[in-house]
Amino acid sequence: MDHLEVRELVYFIALAENLHFGRAAERLGIAQPQLSRAIIRLERRMGVRLFDRTSRRVRLTEAGDVFLRESRGALAAVDGAVRRTQQAAQPRRLVLAVRSGTGAGLLPRVLDAYRRGPDPVPVETVFTPELAAAVRDGTADMALICDNEDFDGLDSVALLDEDPVALLPLGHPLAGRDSVTVRELQAEEQFHDQCPPASLDEIVDRVALGQLVVVIGASATGRLGPSVVAVPVADLPGTRLVLAWPRATALATRDRFVRTAIAVAISSGQLPGAAATEPAGPGPAPESAAVPDVRRRDRSPVRSA
Repeated sequence: MDHLEVRELVYFIALAENLHFGRAAERLGIAQPQLSRAIIRLERRMGVRLFDRTSRRVRLTEAGDVFLRESRGALAAVDGAVRRTQQAAQPRRLVLAVRSGTGAGLLPRVLDAYRRGPDPVPVETVFTPELAAAVRDGTADMALICDNEDFDGLDSVALLDEDPVALLPLGHPLAGRDSVTVRELQAEEQFHDQCPPASLDEIVDRVALGQLVVVIGASATGRLGPSVVAVPVADLPGTRLVLAWPRATALATRDRFVRTAIAVAISSGQLPGAAATEPAGPGPAPESAAVPDVRRRDRSPVRSA
């Protein structure tokens, strides 16, 4: 079979999502007969029936369900390849995706060490809750991610284990406690089970003003100020933070950043199971360090990173 064209995947996805030839054709900006012929050719080339069609309805077959999932992944991969190629033609920089309040104790040291290292490039930090997606679609070159994310298609290295703490305004009834529980937090009107997509400074200000109660990693507590209290969450498991990037992609500037992050984590004693050696010089990070065993922890209704 000849290679499929991206256009054929776009046509298929439009019909699969609308399950109506007229609406799908309108969305694509083409005539309905053109779409119908394209789907028939696609099924003939693949030797698979993707849709069950009657005069009254269109629905995906089991094979069609599989092809929809694979087609979306293929288009995302194409989009990511285009973005990464465009970025390679631009002035050199690295884009690091993070979630607010994640790795706040480690990340500034990593960034400082990288800037002082050989041949650094500017590092742009973007805050987003969709970390893995940002790496897959090329929006970011790498991301600092909690280990309960989906790592499909990504390589990663473990950097830090963090304990969860609840941020509460000074004077809050729970602020004087030795610890709190998830149930107690969920009873708070201002509680959010995930950090808003904002800087840590903004999150701390909102907590201090009584507008927000949220759980973050304990490494951020050094930046809280006098109006916010961090209280350990007793029944919430800790979070392992990993640095992740697209699998099987070569980027020398990113590899140097990864080695720097590993070295900083080792020197601070924060790298889980770290060997007492630093990564080698220029070139890819050592396999034993770059792709460790990233353990999945039990999922919880509250995520600390």
